[in-house]
Amino acid sequence: MRNAVTPTSSWRRRVPAWKVRVWVYGSMVGAVVVAAFVAWLVMLRMPGRSFEGVPPPIAAADRAELELDVRKLGGEIGERSVYLPAKLELAAQYIEQRFTACALAPRRETFATRGTTTSNVIAEVEGGSRGREIVVIGAHYDSVDTSPGANDNSTGVAALLALARRFATSKPARTLRFVAFTTEEPPCFQTEFMGSLVHARGCAERGEDIVAMLALETLGCFRDDEGSQQYPVRGMGWLYPTRGNFVAFVGDVGSRGLVREMLDVFRLHAAIPSEGAALPAPIPGVGWSDHWSFRQIGVPAVMVSDTAIFRDRAYHTVDDLPKNVNFDQLARVTLGLVPVIEQLANPPD
Repeated sequence: MRNAVTPTSSWRRRVPAWKVRVWVYGSMVGAVVVAAFVAWLVMLRMPGRSFEGVPPPIAAADRAELELDVRKLGGEIGERSVYLPAKLELAAQYIEQRFTACALAPRRETFATRGTTTSNVIAEVEGGSRGREIVVIGAHYDSVDTSPGANDNSTGVAALLALARRFATSKPARTLRFVAFTTEEPPCFQTEFMGSLVHARGCAERGEDIVAMLALETLGCFRDDEGSQQYPVRGMGWLYPTRGNFVAFVGDVGSRGLVREMLDVFRLHAAIPSEGAALPAPIPGVGWSDHWSFRQIGVPAVMVSDTAIFRDRAYHTVDDLPKNVNFDQLARVTLGLVPVIEQLANPPD
């Protein structure tokens, strides 16, 4: 009686081993290619085209208010960390005054943190037909310990105040909430004492319908020298610019739709290069601002940034001074965000 031959062993006898190896390796390469394509499609592919060429000059008025706020917060007041609550209070008072000057009515959200009290400063433009839906635009006004925080994050606050002035007398369909957050920096970063997390959790407890959140984070460092832009993951420099002359729209994968929507509108109007990505949350930098807090309650949230530590040599140092801020580029980013917020405030039916 002949020995039985299983289909598998018969197949192996008929196909040379080298062909099996080729097939296995080819399948692995194919899987990697497919995975890379899906990752590009989901996380990296963005609409529109980044601005190229020589931008038009910035009007003096568009720059002046931004520079005034950065020099006040990051120069005159200077370091305003949780270790210096009196300086934090001075900054909060200044922001209140700036909100009040454009006919808004600021309010405080005060809470205890690290043995003292501090406050988020909030101003709203009430919405109309969809007023229960709220778009939050925020920037933290504290600085890291020992740093005057001109770029991180007086520039974000200056842009926040400029946008509040622009929309103060508007009639948006959705409510616009402008928030200057406290205690974003260590030792409160991503803890229960982080100002934006206090606010986000309060929104959830009150049942507020926050439909989108935009965090303005370090917007004043722009560099044209080759190799000036770094990335948190090896190989990203093959896909993104190696010159730090662009502004970045960054969110996690769950905020992909908002990243794409915002960047699409920005690229239609802004006179500054821009990039965008929706990346896995664990990648360093993806959650390094106040948008992280709103992701904790499930709200789509995006950070707009010059990428901070991945470009700015003065980041979190005593050299983070107003003299290092590129005010023209800060103005271009701020102007480019106006139509973005207009669309978020008045979504198409």
